[in-house]
Amino acid sequence: MTLQLAIQEDILIERCINKDEHAYAMLYHAHEKQVYYAVNRILTDTAEAEDIVQESFCIAFEQLGDLKNRATFGGWVKRIAINRSISFLRKRKLVFVDEANAESIEDEDPMEEEVLFENKVDDIKKAISALPDGYRTIISLHLFEDMSQDEIAKELGLSPGTVRSQYHRAKKKIVESLKERMYYGT
Repeated sequence: MTLQLAIQEDILIERCINKDEHAYAMLYHAHEKQVYYAVNRILTDTAEAEDIVQESFCIAFEQLGDLKNRATFGGWVKRIAINRSISFLRKRKLVFVDEANAESIEDEDPMEEEVLFENKVDDIKKAISALPDGYRTIISLHLFEDMSQDEIAKELGLSPGTVRSQYHRAKKKIVESLKERMYYGT
């Protein structure tokens, strides 16, 4: 973010603290897409994602006075939204496979990873959205939200081994899906 944008955002935040409705709308529109995409990668249901985005901004606006570094507003509201998404999945009783019951992770074939780079972005998005909720959540948090597997484990209340095995299985399912699309032209 440039210095000028940071100053403008700081002014908008100050106006929001002072209950300026127009400033709320401007700040919301400045960050809504980024927050929505993060949530939608985890939930994949448009209506649920939109609800979580709205709730997250409401929470952020209510707690705006507590934000210590105003330059981090976008990341802060996105983190609120990701946490709300994870809570939503927990309420739906999202099941993660325990590493004790999981099959061992096989050594990855380097050629499989090459397949990922040879496919269109849309195919990858389709493959990720077709994953079971648990796999999709872990891979989205790791790849798109840049969370470490240990952070994901802590956030989801899982063992690091479970997160690693879910992540590797998710990658394997994505590669399989992409291979099918290549060979069968779907």
